[in-house]
Amino acid sequence: MSYRRLACRPVLSAAFAALVLVACTQPSAPSQATRPTRSDNDMLASIRAAGEKEKSVIDVQPLRDPGVASLQDAAQADVRGGQFDAAAAKLDQALKLSPTSPDLLQERAEVAIHLKDYGQAEQLAKKSWELGPRLGPLCARNWRTIAELRQHAGDDAAAATADKWVKQCHVEGVPRY
Repeated sequence: MSYRRLACRPVLSAAFAALVLVACTQPSAPSQATRPTRSDNDMLASIRAAGEKEKSVIDVQPLRDPGVASLQDAAQADVRGGQFDAAAAKLDQALKLSPTSPDLLQERAEVAIHLKDYGQAEQLAKKSWELGPRLGPLCARNWRTIAELRQHAGDDAAAATADKWVKQCHVEGVPRY
């Protein structure tokens, strides 16, 4: 055998082995269509829009404790500045002063979405609804939050159910002539 044939043999053997390995691999299973997820900002815009759009006869506005109100205002400023951890801390402090405040619970739920703590956000929105008026803009924000989070989790049936609850937050006024 010539020197040239011996020198090429290891290269050919390696190439042949690579081809055999490629041929033996099983084709990958077709990937499931990736579900497009909405951004947190899109979810929050939808939640806020649900409250603003709700023109129900019922719109409960509780009296605000000055200490809680200042913490709430500071938290809103932090959210506008993108300081979500600071906003969460201020709202947590306000909730210690007023633990059954439905509007505080909903605001904290929305900050939890910014922090990607979706489980806590849903729990807070549910608690806000349980303690709140169950009608009007706050109710609509509660259920829109739940619907968005369930859709984010891929539970379309539960999201559709929550959507129905958003519509039940509306109360028609008495026609006046």
